[in-house]
Amino acid sequence: MALQILECNGTFYITGKINSRTSNSFLTHFTHVLRKHEDEALTINIDKVSEIDRTGVETFKKLHTTATENQKEFSITGYGCKDIYYEFSYHKAA
Repeated sequence: MALQILECNGTFYITGKINSRTSNSFLTHFTHVLRKHEDEALTINIDKVSEIDRTGVETFKKLHTTATENQKEFSITGYGCKDIYYEFSYHKAA
């Protein structure tokens, strides 16, 4: 399944799989979004993401780092993959 990205009221809704096949284009797209929308926070909803592999989790970490470096607010919402929650919780606690 191709990755679908829809934007509504400043939140980006993702449908599909974030894996080794889609992570590069996902990261490229959202790096561009961060640069284009300089004063806005980035919120990504992963309710309809059916799979996030290790590459996908690493992609979210890279996107978080890019947002932090550019002093942007970055949020992931929805009931997607628990791996993302654990990864970010682990780094916050460390």
